Amino acid sequence: MKSSSLLSLLAACGDKCLSLLPYVFEPLPLGSIRPQGWLFDTLRLMGDGLAGHEYDFYSYVKDSTWRGRGEEYSPLREAAPYWFNYIVPLAYGLDDARLKLQVRDFVEKVIDGQGDDGWLGPEPPTEDRDLWARFPLVLGLTQLLEADPSYETTLLPCLYRFVRLLKIMLEPPSTGLIGWGQARAYDMVLSLQWLHEKYPEHNTKLLFDTMELLKKGAFNWPHFFSEGTFPKGNLDNWDGIPVRFDFVHVVNLGQALKSSAVIRRFMHDEYLLETARNAVNWTYLWHGAPSGAIIGDERIAGVSPARGAELCGVVESLFSLSYLYKAVGDNAFADRAELAAFNALPAMTTPDFWAHQYVAQTNQPYSIPLEDTPFWNVNQRGQTFGLEPHFPCCTVNHPQGFPKFVSALFVRVGRRGIGHALLSPAIVTTTLGDGTDVTIKCSTNYPFGTVLHYAVQSSKPWLFYVRIPEWTVANKSYFKVDDGEEQLLRPDTGSGMQEISLDKGNVTVVVHLGADIRVEPRSHDAVAIHHGALLYALEIGTEVTSYYPKDWQYQRPLPEYRRVDESRDYIMLNTTAWAVAIDPSTLKLHSPPASSATPGKLPPNIWDVGASPVCMTALACEIDWGFANGVPAEPPIQDENSCIGDAFEVRLIPYGAAKIRIAEFPVANFTNKLAPNKNRARHPGSWRGVEL
Repeated sequence: MKSSSLLSLLAACGDKCLSLLPYVFEPLPLGSIRPQGWLFDTLRLMGDGLAGHEYDFYSYVKDSTWRGRGEEYSPLREAAPYWFNYIVPLAYGLDDARLKLQVRDFVEKVIDGQGDDGWLGPEPPTEDRDLWARFPLVLGLTQLLEADPSYETTLLPCLYRFVRLLKIMLEPPSTGLIGWGQARAYDMVLSLQWLHEKYPEHNTKLLFDTMELLKKGAFNWPHFFSEGTFPKGNLDNWDGIPVRFDFVHVVNLGQALKSSAVIRRFMHDEYLLETARNAVNWTYLWHGAPSGAIIGDERIAGVSPARGAELCGVVESLFSLSYLYKAVGDNAFADRAELAAFNALPAMTTPDFWAHQYVAQTNQPYSIPLEDTPFWNVNQRGQTFGLEPHFPCCTVNHPQGFPKFVSALFVRVGRRGIGHALLSPAIVTTTLGDGTDVTIKCSTNYPFGTVLHYAVQSSKPWLFYVRIPEWTVANKSYFKVDDGEEQLLRPDTGSGMQEISLDKGNVTVVVHLGADIRVEPRSHDAVAIHHGALLYALEIGTEVTSYYPKDWQYQRPLPEYRRVDESRDYIMLNTTAWAVAIDPSTLKLHSPPASSATPGKLPPNIWDVGASPVCMTALACEIDWGFANGVPAEPPIQDENSCIGDAFEVRLIPYGAAKIRIAEFPVANFTNKLAPNKNRARHPGSWRGVEL
């Protein structure tokens, strides 16, 4: 079926082909899952921070052309649609009345402004229409319909008028599907598939015809993720690139990770499973960071810890990975989603969620404007924290990360089961396919602990599932129901789901996940340190200064009417040494003892230095570690790691809390005893790369 089109299939089998392959794990409606514990606190900080106030002050949202004004950072007019795509899951994840009013106000403007022919949004000349910005908008609208069916009477007619226009525009000679729209077309296919499953409204053929037209007009991602085409290695070392830039743009790539799985659902082509797995495996093997990010400072950039990973790429790949777990069911997809959510994403925001980076480096011991940069196409402030340190797309797009993560935490497993797919504290209330009413409350400090406590209520006997990560140590892991005996985990080898049969009524389930320290080999003989779902980084003393935000384009302070006092730009300088090599054999984990009791509450700003209940220590020594392009060079290889002075103890903290850090360590082997002074002063010449 590789070469078949949907239209040829229809000719062969008629309307019976108009069906979608089922999800392996069916998503639950937006709003049925509510965050708890540290995850609720994180979303609350977002709602009270930049994400919850862009509609009030940020010019590209507040004064967008989508609201009848004139502010846009690009002709794509994508700022307000990006904002809408995150504000819906944030508002309904928090059940926040103020944010829901923002949603309603914007939706009313969009509906009132819809063109007579169905066009949504600012109205350019017909021949200049670009479809791309409508794709995140429609993703937001379908999420809203899922969370609040009271919008059905207004939104469904609006959506179907647009779909009919979309089909007309895509028919030969196709118009409107250009550039980013071609690269990101499968986000629109997702929405069409959602409409087919939830509100077909006798429009099945319209929806499938439009999916086929989008596939025809989109870039051929399955071909890109094939042997001989996918670029394996740093593109800086290539003599010419055999594919167009759109394929190697890191955000496009993050979105495209799910493309083969999306196509497979309506093409019924099992060959695409291999392509979907290749997409993820090759991307992270050749361009992945240990934090779960795809390394790409606009263009994918190999595995160097000095290169940047764009924040938009982090949140888009996180969404793709969570989708892939539901659509395909491979445990590795969910593990990668958690890795990005608990490491790459929080590392790129300040603890109050008012500022973010455009790109982050795995080894980034200071965050300052750089005179020279190692990046392919990012400005000198790209790795600083601020309102718009570089292109504003990340300002309006990055807040989708955690809210969409929440909406994917639990899934349906067949007619009689619910599974905890992405592990975090949350509560879910739903009805199973056989009519069983179920409420599950998970109390846990995961990923800062490895014990999951479930309080469950159900109206009938049912099947509960918990996904067991691949890093779990089998002989240290078990579950128990109420006061029953401990039972070793025996999860499904493909999905990682552990089945637990439960009676009706109130039941308690406790799951203990055994974990060891894991040392991941990286390039240049360096290593990354993991425990459970967390990556660990060197804790570096930090001197922080802030100032009012600067404009992304001209680097000038924003006028008062375009900023608020809470929004700041930051410079972070190290006050302790960063040029160190560690001895992995001396690593020790420091964490509260695992307990079957309900965990205590974590600090609300859990992604701040010192807030986490877990850390590691190791013996280290200072080494000669030079600079390249204003930042630390590649880690010195082991043969070049000569210690400067005695060994001393260093502290490693969760990567997500380490706003400046080293997380790919050179390795040292030494027998020196611990130096008397553990609080090392900064090593002369190693504390920053350039003068301000």
